[in-house]
Amino acid sequence: MASSLKKLISSFLLIFSSTITVDSSEPSCRSYKSIISFGDSGADTGNYLHLSDVNHPPQAAFPPYGETFFHAPTGRNSDGRLIIDFIAEFLRLPYVPPYFGSQNVSFKQGINFAVYGATALDHCKEMLGDSLILMGDIGANDYVYMFFQGKSINEVEELVPLVIKAISSAIVDLINLGGKTFLVPGSFPYGCFPAYLTLFQTAKEEEYDPFTGCLSWLNAFGKNHDEQLKTELRRLRKLYPHVNIIYADYYNSMYRFFQEPAKYGTWDFRAPPMGILPIEGFKERPLGACCGVGGQYNFTIGEECGYQGVGYCKNPSEYVNWDGYHLTEATHQKMVHGLLKGPYATPAFD
Repeated sequence: MASSLKKLISSFLLIFSSTITVDSSEPSCRSYKSIISFGDSGADTGNYLHLSDVNHPPQAAFPPYGETFFHAPTGRNSDGRLIIDFIAEFLRLPYVPPYFGSQNVSFKQGINFAVYGATALDHCKEMLGDSLILMGDIGANDYVYMFFQGKSINEVEELVPLVIKAISSAIVDLINLGGKTFLVPGSFPYGCFPAYLTLFQTAKEEEYDPFTGCLSWLNAFGKNHDEQLKTELRRLRKLYPHVNIIYADYYNSMYRFFQEPAKYGTWDFRAPPMGILPIEGFKERPLGACCGVGGQYNFTIGEECGYQGVGYCKNPSEYVNWDGYHLTEATHQKMVHGLLKGPYATPAFD
């Protein structure tokens, strides 16, 4: 596992290098030629796997990780594709290769620096400049790390402005390096994740949303982070009107699955037109993990997905959560549909 420092996670950013093209059959639009990704386990397509000790590989190196789509572990922390994979499909681009372990990687074809627990930029300053390290080892999971250390909600809230400042500084540095279009996500509704529902489980009913069963106080904390982030992004848009900074509302694009789980099915992004009718919805009570064991939420710390003897569900597409901490391919797909074709991107992804 990563060291304590590496468990602090930097912000997740997607920077699309692009040119302007005109298609005679479509309105004039921006055509993206590659995706460059920074982030953590939610976007890691194999970096951490290749950086790990061969004698102590990560859980994502073992089945059932990857079984839904790739039919083998790829280093992705899911049963299949991630949000970045579905964005690549939507843009008709190849899947973004990890920086580590790939042969002849280049920015022209797209490249992924995201790595579980940190950012792979720690290892390639010469490529993107020292200033990118300002992203540092801070981000959304800093909050969770502090909660796991037993810090109070007031103590953790003091960290929010620092996290927002770090994200903003990273964007500015990347703008100065030539970045033109950014997709900047907000927080997930972590109060609905099995790992945190298990960690903070309590008999106090008032701490739970009566309609979803999620931890209300933890979700409220995430929404506070998002409001501060949106305020900062509005400031940056005024300072850099030539740059397209898109806010991705991860919270609401995902929270709807807990409000009306049976309503949301899967879509095939490769079948034109994108967004055919949904084929299936989530389980009626979607708070449990697909891959796990024990407890109310099919999750036990220390007996997690990828460990010997830990099973997984027959149909991951019926589950929102994959392993307690990460999401299923079906969830990633539905979220990207809402971001790219729905109301969860500001301004709209065009």
